[in-house]
Amino acid sequence: MSSDDELTALALAAGAGDRTALAEFIRCTQTDVWRFVAHLADVQSADDLTQETFLRALGSLPSFAGRSTARTWLLSIARRAVIDRLRNASARPRTTGGADWETAIDQRRDRHDGDIGEDMVVADLLRHLPDDRREAFVLTQILGLSYAEAAQAADCPVGTIRSRVARARETLVELWQGVDTDSTVVYAFPRNHRPEAPPVQFVRAR
Repeated sequence: MSSDDELTALALAAGAGDRTALAEFIRCTQTDVWRFVAHLADVQSADDLTQETFLRALGSLPSFAGRSTARTWLLSIARRAVIDRLRNASARPRTTGGADWETAIDQRRDRHDGDIGEDMVVADLLRHLPDDRREAFVLTQILGLSYAEAAQAADCPVGTIRSRVARARETLVELWQGVDTDSTVVYAFPRNHRPEAPPVQFVRAR
């Protein structure tokens, strides 16, 4: 994955009309966008929401000034796309489950790195979290944003993100105690985490 500085430079160049930079920016960020919208909405809608996110981003790139990182800026657009989709389809129940994640990963394996498999471990558990806590948790613990960046993407104070993540972690650990698995320890989140957001280990007694 490109660094935040590299992604921001690509976004600025793309906004100035560099089509090569635009293609590279999309290539480097589409996996994070897909994973984010899949967790916030559902995997059936993830492809459409990813496309919608980039369509919105393309229209806004000329005005992107780099005051936040490009990845934070893009995920904030993805968040708004999800909110709009859920608002328009509020009467339709969510049906995402483990099998949906497995199918989506099999179909899109060539476009995702190995970390997508880790999402399957907690995808169903995350569905038990309130929307705001799931959002904060995915941004920081799965996508690796700092709390400050997550606060920008979610449009809320840093302290709120910290509180939501802490409560989400507590809930997930409690839920994990009831999961029927032969695994003793499951590393649920990516290895390239940031220091202020250590990965969770769900540990079960034998």
